[in-house]
Amino acid sequence: MAILSLVFAFVFAPVGIVLGHIAKKQIKERGEQGSGLATAGLVLSYIFTGVTLAFCCIGVIAAIASGDGSGTTY
Repeated sequence: MAILSLVFAFVFAPVGIVLGHIAKKQIKERGEQGSGLATAGLVLSYIFTGVTLAFCCIGVIAAIASGDGSGTTY
């Protein structure tokens, strides 16, 4: 799970977040190794998700600001 979290951080970050939390829980319960990988997957997934959301918000704001303000649609 920890390795999958790290991989999905680059592929589809929200899945990386979920897998990272599952991995951290399993590692804690079972005393397994891989805590560092799970933490790295979580950190990267949260960063990539935050950056993606920021770009989406900037895009929406730019689209609204670029309107001519007449209120008519064609």
